[in-house]
Amino acid sequence: MSTIAQLRRILKENHTIAIVGLSADWFRPSYFAAKYMQEHGFKIIPVNPKYTEILGEKCYPDLKSIPEKVDMVDVFRKSADCPPIATEAVAIGAKVLWLQLGVENDEAKAIAETGGLEFVQNRCVKIEYARLFGGLSWFGVNTRIISSRRPM
Repeated sequence: MSTIAQLRRILKENHTIAIVGLSADWFRPSYFAAKYMQEHGFKIIPVNPKYTEILGEKCYPDLKSIPEKVDMVDVFRKSADCPPIATEAVAIGAKVLWLQLGVENDEAKAIAETGGLEFVQNRCVKIEYARLFGGLSWFGVNTRIISSRRPM
């Protein structure tokens, strides 16, 4: 498992994130995480063949279609879908393959690590960033309001 120091370094050094499986639906966890990271200075590149644009960014059908350099590939897909994504992440020269909460795959891990990528699984980029760089309150959202009273 990744240590706190490794996670902090990964999130500090990698600012262009291709999010595979990013949904345009505002209520989906992928959308919430992408919007949060975008608001904190990260370049988000949506990867989903169903859409042409998400969060004001051009959406690509797959990783190999992205014309710019990608630092991190963040995966919001089921675990069984990860090995081909890992292969594409290696092929495009990404530095990190990050599988979201609930997503774990040993084959994808082997592909990524053999290809020289750092690998994180079963963790949320948004939660880890908020936890390690500030912004996570008891309810998981920084309201910027300091009070002992619950909001109504």
